[in-house]
Amino acid sequence: MAKPIVAIVGRPNVGKSTIFNRIVGERVAIVEDKPGITRDRIFANGEWLDKQFSIIDTGGIEISEDEITQSIKAQAELAIEEADVIIFMVDVKSGITPSDTEVANMLFRSKKPVVLAVNKVDNLERENEIYEFYSLGFGDPFPISGSHGLGIGDLLDKVVDSFPDQDENDYDEDVIKVSLIGRPNVGKSSMVNAILGEKRVIVSNQAGTTRDAIDTPFEKDGQKYVFIDTAGMRKRGKVYETTEKYSVMRAMRAIERSDVVLIVINAEEGIIEQDKHIAGYADEAGKAAIFLVNKWDAVEKSDKTLQEFTTKIREQFQFMSYAPILFVSAKTQQRLHKLMPMVDFVADQHALRIPTHALNDVISDAVAMNQPPIDKGKRLRINYATQVSIKPPKFVLFVNDPALMHFSYKRYIENRIRASFNFEGTPIQIFLRRKSQDE
Repeated sequence: MAKPIVAIVGRPNVGKSTIFNRIVGERVAIVEDKPGITRDRIFANGEWLDKQFSIIDTGGIEISEDEITQSIKAQAELAIEEADVIIFMVDVKSGITPSDTEVANMLFRSKKPVVLAVNKVDNLERENEIYEFYSLGFGDPFPISGSHGLGIGDLLDKVVDSFPDQDENDYDEDVIKVSLIGRPNVGKSSMVNAILGEKRVIVSNQAGTTRDAIDTPFEKDGQKYVFIDTAGMRKRGKVYETTEKYSVMRAMRAIERSDVVLIVINAEEGIIEQDKHIAGYADEAGKAAIFLVNKWDAVEKSDKTLQEFTTKIREQFQFMSYAPILFVSAKTQQRLHKLMPMVDFVADQHALRIPTHALNDVISDAVAMNQPPIDKGKRLRINYATQVSIKPPKFVLFVNDPALMHFSYKRYIENRIRASFNFEGTPIQIFLRRKSQDE
């Protein structure tokens, strides 16, 4: 099931990024006391009362014809459109401004659940000033202070209470759900059509012709699949034509629902920063992944071209060294026959469970071959290991002191696990737990 999405919206300088950082628990968004400093939507995962959600920090909505301001407004509009719940932030010190009223009108039109947060309420005197915000028409305002962390719990109680009921997944457990993600116009829809052998998805050279995420169930050699083709950006005037960032929100939704993510790269254009951002969401979500380099037929080649492109991918996506790479062409169907067997394989790896005794044998051998380094007179001891879940495979190591585990040694243990059990195409996650005296 996809996580609910929460969008924080409001005019510039009301403290959206500070609240965003409070909710996700780390300093992710750029915070600066200057209107409009948050240029792009920032995405992160949050959790409250055992409920997980995705959260978007938007640039400030400001009523102006300035091109940057219009771009920020357009991004916020898309965030509102994609969100399940919206936190509408205002500033108690400024009171209700014309921009606040304009934002409120946008939110009324969205017909989405809105939770009104009045920021910068740092004392009781300020708390008495929140009543004017009832006139905005969103019910009880929640007094909060981003700088002091006050009222955030009450705000989040209301937010999670407003989440829509989550329907159970419509697909059986044995159905492999595959999403295609990537920048607009890399050929995601063409890829689906080529694999299915029929024109099921609208295809155009113009970026943004796929309007919504489209589920396409099909069966091949007895295995059932669902292809989730993520929407590209929507064409709504110049702002939408000149930026490539609007596809990310729908890609995140699709990733959440997937078992296997196909990261589609345009071979003609090469790798750009946006490709890395999009791939990073798949890695963070713990999904199996394959790099699909599309339009390979259009690339002028020498005997070194494939190896050089492979090296570039490995350099640019070091955090996803586990993901296999396939060079294909949706147009000519070059190597497409290899794709579905590869999807089956990485899906199996994603769901692989290792017997506890076999896992501990590998860990013991790894430690015997390469002892953990001594830190301040102490040496890490790994007493026991077990796999706690799949999709992705997660392991817990019971140790004498988690603080003694250096990241390089943790990576060494991961590499030894991969060398023994493969896990190609899937991230694996390793957690540490202190072994108590009575265990």
